[in-house]
Amino acid sequence: MEWTDDAIVLSARPFGDTAALVVMLTREHGRHAGVLHGGQSSRYRGALEPGAQVTARWRARTADQLGTWTVEPVRSATGLYLDDPLRLAAIVAASALMDAMLAEREAHPGLYDATLALFAALDLDIWPAVYVRWEVGLLEEVGFGLDLTQCASTGQPVGNLNDQLAYVSPRTGRAVSASAGEPYRDKLLPLPGFLIGLGFQGGGEEDVAAGLRLTGYFLERHVFAQRHAEVPPARQRLVERYLRANGLPVPGTDGAEPQET
Repeated sequence: MEWTDDAIVLSARPFGDTAALVVMLTREHGRHAGVLHGGQSSRYRGALEPGAQVTARWRARTADQLGTWTVEPVRSATGLYLDDPLRLAAIVAASALMDAMLAEREAHPGLYDATLALFAALDLDIWPAVYVRWEVGLLEEVGFGLDLTQCASTGQPVGNLNDQLAYVSPRTGRAVSASAGEPYRDKLLPLPGFLIGLGFQGGGEEDVAAGLRLTGYFLERHVFAQRHAEVPPARQRLVERYLRANGLPVPGTDGAEPQET
């Protein structure tokens, strides 16, 4: 059995003396693992970094075997940002989340394309907002999409400028309007405006921090906790670097977690 596909490297680790066990997100075949012979050599160092784009050929005698890879490098995402620890951390965090969250061999072509769009957006100043949007999409891919279209209490749609959506229920993932949520604001998660089409404007760093807290809450409580696992450390490192780079408090120092409601 054999196929060739476009792929993003998610992780690689030693396998035996010289080979590497490489996990990739392929566009048409989903998250897939395989052995790359000679993968520990310097020849493949850049090609196996998290986020690297390759053309991958997978071979096995039967579909249920681990199989082997042949790879041709296309683009090294991390190599472009070796002098930018924050953007580099975003690539590594995105790769680690997909490696930990996606089921084996289930195709996610939309997520694949969204990830390439995220990597392309790293050249833009608004890339942190794009990253948060990407995490919202990842949650949807694994079955926990946030409902940010209307107020869970009043049914008011996202376009109601007189009573804009401002919060998210930590229990249901549904948006709540400013008026309906005000009495319970300490129990709700703030909803950054850029997630409902209000743009990325002044104070954007705090909006991004709120977005990272929002997606991080659902990643931890509604994805990884259900699997009795921890959120990948790479994601936490990204958050901490972003907050420190913008003079914002890191998690655990800015108040208690919201209570489910």
